[in-house]
Amino acid sequence: MLPKIKKILYATGLGPEAPHVFRYALAMATKHDAQIIAVSALEPLSPFGQSLVELHITHEDSEQRHRQARNETKERLQTRIAKLCEKECGNEPQCSNRVSKILVEDGHPAQVVLTAAERLEVDLIIMGSHRHSAVGDALLGTTTHKVLHSAAQPVLVVRIPEGFHEDGF
Repeated sequence: MLPKIKKILYATGLGPEAPHVFRYALAMATKHDAQIIAVSALEPLSPFGQSLVELHITHEDSEQRHRQARNETKERLQTRIAKLCEKECGNEPQCSNRVSKILVEDGHPAQVVLTAAERLEVDLIIMGSHRHSAVGDALLGTTTHKVLHSAAQPVLVVRIPEGFHEDGF
């Protein structure tokens, strides 16, 4: 029996490769009549970094700016996904309705993806990868590597073409 793919987790860092990877998520969702859940992570400051920030602003101001950054990131992700859906699908409403949730969560990216995938019981994780120069990251980025080797679900790793860039996103 073929596996059922009904929920796809699209993991993004909002980099210039995001449109390329999203197209794969959209294609898989269309093919399998599945929903896409987009997730992005806001990495926390290290304790040392936080202490440096709080030398110049109060803890409350720091927390407020972090909340503002999370909201701005979510809005940016929503806008980018809406633009991509419009570009790829035109006025087809079912296309943009494939994205059922957009999550921006605090934490290290790999852990955010793994936790969201488990909590939301997704059937597939889709994320991008590009070449790195460091020996340990020769084939996959560290986030992709951690997710690929720790996820309970299948992971589709989309190779980012060298020099990929798309204007307007």
